[in-house]
Amino acid sequence: MAVQVTESDQIKQFKEFLGTYNKVTENCFMDCVKDFTTRDVKSEESSCSESCLQKYLKMTQRISMRFQEYHIQQNEALAAKAGLLGQPR
Repeated sequence: MAVQVTESDQIKQFKEFLGTYNKVTENCFMDCVKDFTTRDVKSEESSCSESCLQKYLKMTQRISMRFQEYHIQQNEALAAKAGLLGQPR
């Protein structure tokens, strides 16, 4: 049984992605870019921006993993409550 993603779902997901991208970009820019007297990006600003993005990506990955673990635990608890776990077949 394949899950179909509607066009409106795709648009919603893309809007969420763009919102997240804009928020991360703004936060990292505000934290890292300090010198507006030149067009060049200083090495400190560049490394700060990279670190900021890496930190965000690691944090997002960790939250996703914890959410999955929580979801699995909740499903197991519901199954156990319903008497579906631990019964021989």
